[in-house]
Amino acid sequence: MISTASLTDINELVSLINSAYRGESAKQGWTTESDLIQGLRTDAEDMQQILTDPNTTFLKYTDATGAIIGCMRLQRRDNRLYLGMLTVSPILQTQGIGKQLLYAAEIEAQRQGCHAIFMTVFSIRTELIAWYQRHGYHFTGEVIPFQPNPKFEILNQPLEFWVLEKKMAILTKSEK
Repeated sequence: MISTASLTDINELVSLINSAYRGESAKQGWTTESDLIQGLRTDAEDMQQILTDPNTTFLKYTDATGAIIGCMRLQRRDNRLYLGMLTVSPILQTQGIGKQLLYAAEIEAQRQGCHAIFMTVFSIRTELIAWYQRHGYHFTGEVIPFQPNPKFEILNQPLEFWVLEKKMAILTKSEK
């Protein structure tokens, strides 16, 4: 089930996101950054700022027991929606959860009247970029140097982001 995350979800979200992106547990999945960056991906303070941002909708994907097994950040930026922190538990990746979250992002973008969803992906993550391309995202040509969070990230090599985007059909009020 996909629903909006709340402040009571912070600890579970932090644990899930860090387990999927960094450290040994992340190596169980195919979306790990553990060979690229050392340290945490996020912490409770960071998550609290994200969840209290009035321009952000943070969605969680829960299993039948109520455990959070996936999530993503959707932040309104002008007439586009930024998608970040798309996370699926490493042991549950390749089961369609990420695809369902992408679809939920599209619904939210249409609900907010956004003309596009965009994201940043490390340029060397070719398999992840290919996955997003299969779901309608394209490389915009924009490249952004990655600046690690000095509070908890240590780079193993210089990194850069590619900006990927998917155009959205704008729905009329009667279609929403």
